[in-house]
Amino acid sequence: MSVGLSIHELLTPVAVVDETVMATNIKVAQDYFDRIGRNFRPHIKTHKIPALAAAQLAAGAKGINCQKVSEAEVFADAGFTDILITFNMLGNARLNRLLALNAKVDLQVVADNPVVVDGLAAVFSREQPLKVLVECDTGAGRNGVQSPVEAVELAKRIDAAPGLQFHGLMTYPRPSSEKDVEAFFAQTIKQLAAAGLDCPVVSHGGSPSLFDSDLVASATEHRAGTYIFNDRSMVRAGMCDFDDCAMHVLATVVSRPTENRAVLDAGSKALTSDLLGFSDHGLMIDYPDASIAALSEEHAVVDLSKSSKKPEVGERVRIIPNHTCVVSNLFDRMVFHRDGVVTRIEPVAARGQVV
Repeated sequence: MSVGLSIHELLTPVAVVDETVMATNIKVAQDYFDRIGRNFRPHIKTHKIPALAAAQLAAGAKGINCQKVSEAEVFADAGFTDILITFNMLGNARLNRLLALNAKVDLQVVADNPVVVDGLAAVFSREQPLKVLVECDTGAGRNGVQSPVEAVELAKRIDAAPGLQFHGLMTYPRPSSEKDVEAFFAQTIKQLAAAGLDCPVVSHGGSPSLFDSDLVASATEHRAGTYIFNDRSMVRAGMCDFDDCAMHVLATVVSRPTENRAVLDAGSKALTSDLLGFSDHGLMIDYPDASIAALSEEHAVVDLSKSSKKPEVGERVRIIPNHTCVVSNLFDRMVFHRDGVVTRIEPVAARGQVV
């Protein structure tokens, strides 16, 4: 594989990213946050590639968001200095690595329960305290304290810990729930002020909420990852069109056992089994009425019963993934192109567990 090669000559399955579309996605998002006067912190779990994060920061983003210590370590080694990890940190092995990371970069983490807070406090010191945000469940039903009262109580616990610094609030919201998010944040900020606690950061998040962020007036920053590539779920959310999807998975039709069944060489190791609420495993761009009905490891079974045109054996097809973040994690390298010509190949540097 080399620069200058046509993507049609690549072995399949392969994930390819259109440079022009990606650059436009970065610009459109950053322009929006510049317009509303809000910090933007891209989530690198979508791509895990330092060169792409550098492009996001060059466009105007402030810092990066990681999900794992290992991701943060890779990006710290690549020169990134403002890092937020949005996951509860537990266990001595992880906390010791977090301690080393805090000595290198401006680090922030989150917590949503006393066990996490107490574990952090046992490792960090007054000399080099760790900034901690309280994670709030504003309706997504995942991690997070359940009420403003709980948020304030946890903030007080963080503030009282000698090795920790309460630094603000964070949420990953349910899509289209800006009113509820703002109500939660506004109440919590009011109660924090009454308790004498400053709240420097109020971190809102999610690509599905990307262009509705201005409706959460209390937020100081927004985190999003998928927007850089976009995917089928982002189109469904109304955040983009199919033409804005920079990543495609290229696959080859390897069999047509029946009139209405095709088989591709891109199974769960290339397309991911993450449905994200869809009934099938991706959109075949040139065959929109076909359905990628089932995946095994190396095979995708396509139902052609509703498709007026049908692909032939040996034909290459382009697929927009349901969830591009997972697809990135399935490949060691990502191929970039412009007008179908390979421009670069980047290692997915923060993929997997870095020991």
